[in-house]
Amino acid sequence: MQRKYINWIFFIAALLLLLLISVVISLSSGEVKISRTELFAVLSDKNSIEYTVLTKIRLPRLILAIAVGGGLSLSGAILQGIYRNPLVEPYTLGISGGAALGVAIAIVFGFHAASFVILPISGFVGAMITLFLVYFLSVKKGGLSVNSMLLIGVMVSFVASAAMMFLMSITTSDNLQSIVFWVMGSLDESNMMLIKIAIYSSLAGLVLTYFFAQPLNALRLGEMRAKHLGINTKVTVKLLFIVASLLTGIAVSVAGVIGFVGLVIPHLIRLIIGNDYRIIIGSSFIGGAIFLILSDTVARTIISPNELPIGVITGFVGGLVFIVVLSRSKSHFKLN
Repeated sequence: MQRKYINWIFFIAALLLLLLISVVISLSSGEVKISRTELFAVLSDKNSIEYTVLTKIRLPRLILAIAVGGGLSLSGAILQGIYRNPLVEPYTLGISGGAALGVAIAIVFGFHAASFVILPISGFVGAMITLFLVYFLSVKKGGLSVNSMLLIGVMVSFVASAAMMFLMSITTSDNLQSIVFWVMGSLDESNMMLIKIAIYSSLAGLVLTYFFAQPLNALRLGEMRAKHLGINTKVTVKLLFIVASLLTGIAVSVAGVIGFVGLVIPHLIRLIIGNDYRIIIGSSFIGGAIFLILSDTVARTIISPNELPIGVITGFVGGLVFIVVLSRSKSHFKLN
């Protein structure tokens, strides 16, 4: 038992070290080169171009990458625990489809021209409408059905995607380009209010989820066994579903649809350190932040001065890594 805790400490320390390295790489990389040894010196010179680049462009992107990457990965870990299925991710329940449809409606009907926050608000509203739709359609007389929620979420996602494609087929080319760019994901958000909302929400979700670490461990055994252990499974599933959905909705509304983070990272963490949610929760958050920081760094430097949508990088890297991991793991479908 003591050895397990020691392994956890070393694992978290290694992740924090990787996070620090990722932060340094992100801040020093880009069209304007900044020496990694001079980062602190640059921050003290407010009149330099490098200071403006760091504080106005790279730091906001870095904070948003931590918020979105950590939030999506944490949401994936929660949902995989609820459904006892390592292939479930935040977008499985149709939240991303609802958010994308909300943004598409705002763009097609010209609402986004009124304010720069209309698109994030539209995305969040679309995600929340999808959340409540999936939830209420899944509630039966006997309570909330987890299996029904998963199936209904997939179907709602298909319907939302079909509706969005219909809007894309009847709108102008400029609107079409805006929708496609948003759907592919980007951390190019300059509004600090939205960035603060994203980081505070993700950190709050991280703290709140830790109160459900033991219930999540119990749910690995199944709902019936969890009930015998004294866990109120109905309340636990409802609250965790809401937390995961809010984390995903906020992330998608600010940064667009960024795939594979909530699927790949929790799965890798589980394979490396085990199935105990006392370590999975924090590790998934840090791992997601690292993955998205490095992905964003690649996205904005690989074809500099142009920028790739970050969803291209996460999809390509995440998909390849997941295929390799699944092909080499003998127990990749087990959560208990």
